[in-house]
Amino acid sequence: MTEDPTNPESAEQALSDAVAEAIAEVDPVAVLTNDLQRLQADFQNYRKRIDRERVESTEAVTGLVLAQFLGALDDIDRAKLHGELSGGFKAVADQLTSTTTKLGLRRFEEVGVDFDPNIHEALIHETSNEVTDTQVTKVIRPGYKFKERILRPAQVIVTDPA
Repeated sequence: MTEDPTNPESAEQALSDAVAEAIAEVDPVAVLTNDLQRLQADFQNYRKRIDRERVESTEAVTGLVLAQFLGALDDIDRAKLHGELSGGFKAVADQLTSTTTKLGLRRFEEVGVDFDPNIHEALIHETSNEVTDTQVTKVIRPGYKFKERILRPAQVIVTDPA
């Protein structure tokens, strides 16, 4: 592509390039300064990437650890349901539930919402004239999220339109 000498932007760029070359030939300090600035920018980008990867790996490990507690949380829910949660066991259960919540574990078990295969696992399908979209009508086992990652989908019964 040829440069148009009548184009002011093209002429300005050519002049800027010529000045940069002249400075580089005459002033080695300017060359070293440019190299140093480039290295500093590269290092800043590297540090930001490492910090971002550190956060991502910490979240991944936390999610894996929280996923190991889901069975215990299910047992606690069943004990509450049957009235067997009392005394010291209740204190431990409350502490475990509180700690997992503080770490960011969120439980979801909404009924009457649209079925979403990304967060629900349909175990039984029913039909009804009362719904227009596939709806969650009963939650068999709650699902859990950590941040935006689904650790376990909710197992549900859904109702399809007739």
